[in-house]
Amino acid sequence: MPIQQLPAQLVNQIAAGEVVERPASVVKELMENSLDAGATQIDVEVEQGGARLLRLRDNGHGIAPEQLTLAVSRHATSKISNLEDLEAVGSLGFRGEALPSIGSVARLRIASAEAGQDAAELVGDGSGEWQGPQPTAHPAGTTIEVRDLFFNTPARRKFMRAERTEFDHIEKTVRKLALSRFDVGFSLRHNGKARFRLPPATSRTTQEHRIAELVGAPFISQSLHVDIAVGGLRVSGWISQPTFSRSQGDMQHFYVNGRAIRDKLVIHAVRQAYHDVLFHGRQPAYVLFLEIDPREVDVNVHPTKHEVRFRNSRGVYEFLMRNLAKVLEDSRGGAEGQSEVALAERHDGAGLAQPSLDQTSMGLPAWSAPTQQPINLDQQTAATLFAQERVSPSYGAGVSAANPAVGAGLATSEDSDAEMPPMGYALGQLHGIYILAQNQQGLVLVDMHAAHERIVYERLKLQFGGDGVQSQPLLVPARVAVSDREAEQVERHYQVFKQAGFVLERLGPETVTVREVPVLLAQADIESLVRDVLSDLMENLGADRLRHALEDKLSSMACHGSVRANRQLTVAEMNALLRDMEATPRSGQCNHGRPTWVQLTMKALDAFFMRGQ
Repeated sequence: MPIQQLPAQLVNQIAAGEVVERPASVVKELMENSLDAGATQIDVEVEQGGARLLRLRDNGHGIAPEQLTLAVSRHATSKISNLEDLEAVGSLGFRGEALPSIGSVARLRIASAEAGQDAAELVGDGSGEWQGPQPTAHPAGTTIEVRDLFFNTPARRKFMRAERTEFDHIEKTVRKLALSRFDVGFSLRHNGKARFRLPPATSRTTQEHRIAELVGAPFISQSLHVDIAVGGLRVSGWISQPTFSRSQGDMQHFYVNGRAIRDKLVIHAVRQAYHDVLFHGRQPAYVLFLEIDPREVDVNVHPTKHEVRFRNSRGVYEFLMRNLAKVLEDSRGGAEGQSEVALAERHDGAGLAQPSLDQTSMGLPAWSAPTQQPINLDQQTAATLFAQERVSPSYGAGVSAANPAVGAGLATSEDSDAEMPPMGYALGQLHGIYILAQNQQGLVLVDMHAAHERIVYERLKLQFGGDGVQSQPLLVPARVAVSDREAEQVERHYQVFKQAGFVLERLGPETVTVREVPVLLAQADIESLVRDVLSDLMENLGADRLRHALEDKLSSMACHGSVRANRQLTVAEMNALLRDMEATPRSGQCNHGRPTWVQLTMKALDAFFMRGQ
């Protein structure tokens, strides 16, 4: 078959296959044009899921009558004019394909006017022929009507889903763009019914109100605000606290210079920021904005512009991962500056649901009577008791009283009037699992195993990344039966294990002896710990890979060495744990992402008992 030039209409329809996947794609292209035109208000109307009508109105700069015909021509744009412009694209659209592509698969009407100028309209019937421009009545800005989408391409139309499904995609698109531009007002109507109307949000408070409406109030109430600028990069927005997580990445919104993207590098960088604090398989939620020199990012790598390429991808990755991790570390899950952390309900060890403790409709928790006599201490009594404890006690394996952070928060008779520490003072223990403490806000409940696990883990990480994990000799070396392959790796990588605090020696074909173990894990079940470590590391046989694998293994090592449930602690031991929590980064979550403590304010407690009602 001879080579031939394709008709212009067919060329447009082929291009439409890349640009116009479904009605939501049309809405995205038109809204981006409106934003590029400087609109401060965008109104979207939809009928029958977009199959019958998509109408978008904006108050942007508008289009001059003599340029309307050019606007529906392929590769005609006001946004770039040369290669230098393309290499530093600052607009959302730039290819000049949206309007001609849409006009080739739908009936299209464009009405527009520049400020103080006459308005005109252009009408197309999907055949490539256009009527106009001709005068019309229209305020400054642009209105675009798209009717009967895919009416002339039946094969494409049959792939459209149900009306509800298509509108859901449209609503998701509008919401995503509304998150990107707080300075612009948005409204959405479907079949004559308003879905939402969002005024411009110019303050952080109004921005958070918009996020609450678009993403959900639980997210914004359990999020941390971010605003960090370093070396030409700036990231701002909101990230969820680790105790607010999702089974899917459906609450992950990331924007590069205002453009919504779904980039693997970015997703992985943010995920790694949550590496130590998120339960396995859970996904963080975030609304983040990255500002970067347009010359350092290529947005022209995908037809739908959902993907970008960074010139210095490693630098962007490190910037995001390290700075977001620092924000999470500094937050400490609410130990400082957070008056209340939502109570977590645990569902088969995985998910976390977090009802508010400030809702009077919540039922009274089913607390059983404690197995020990409750200790009711006010601040003065606690201070007197702590004054008698001149040496800070150890409260279990791996938490030494020699740590100055432990004793720093203990009151003495001389400073009994000092401000109460954030985690307060212990009142007692509940069923050998929870510590009850009193602070200035009310009652604090601490999961002692989860909290201690985090403390041990952070100390192991700090030591492993420095001179190596501190070890101590066993009075009686322990013999552990292992496989021949495991014994061989112990012999080969003696120094790597030593850096992790283990002195292991091969005694025979399937026997190793344990001579030293990490100080923080001295009270753990040594045989089980060594077997677990070796069996988990056998796939990482190279020294470098083994070192990284051991670092990842520190979390489960910490679990072995932390205070177990049903262990009775003294009041002094409980207070030592509280002081260490205050001094430990990320202490608001255990190594698996579960909360380590919750705050019940006096307001919440009063609501339980209907005081003041």
